[in-house]
Amino acid sequence: MSLHNKAILENANALITEGDYEGFLSFCTDDTEWTFVGDKILQGKEAVREFMAEAYKEPPKFHVEHLIAEGEFVTALGKISLKNQEGKLIDYAYCDVWRLRDGKLHELKAFVIEAR
Repeated sequence: MSLHNKAILENANALITEGDYEGFLSFCTDDTEWTFVGDKILQGKEAVREFMAEAYKEPPKFHVEHLIAEGEFVTALGKISLKNQEGKLIDYAYCDVWRLRDGKLHELKAFVIEAR
């Protein structure tokens, strides 16, 4: 199960880097919930879709350093680069903790800070 869940996240994230946000959303449950710790909570696919349209005007670039899976959880540690409102590329360090349900991405707790 853990290897299968890792593959689900890897395939979904590959779609994000290609700019296929709808393809990514097909890997999520309808009631997906994303918590950006210390910032905001997104509830449901539509909220995630709106977030991606704003935050990912250009597809982000991921560098996954570690992908750890146990049971229904997959944790990704790495760096993500994306453009801010002014078009400047900003690097962030992140830790995403995903919980899958029925083979789909259900809950995300994301810890994201600007890299220095």
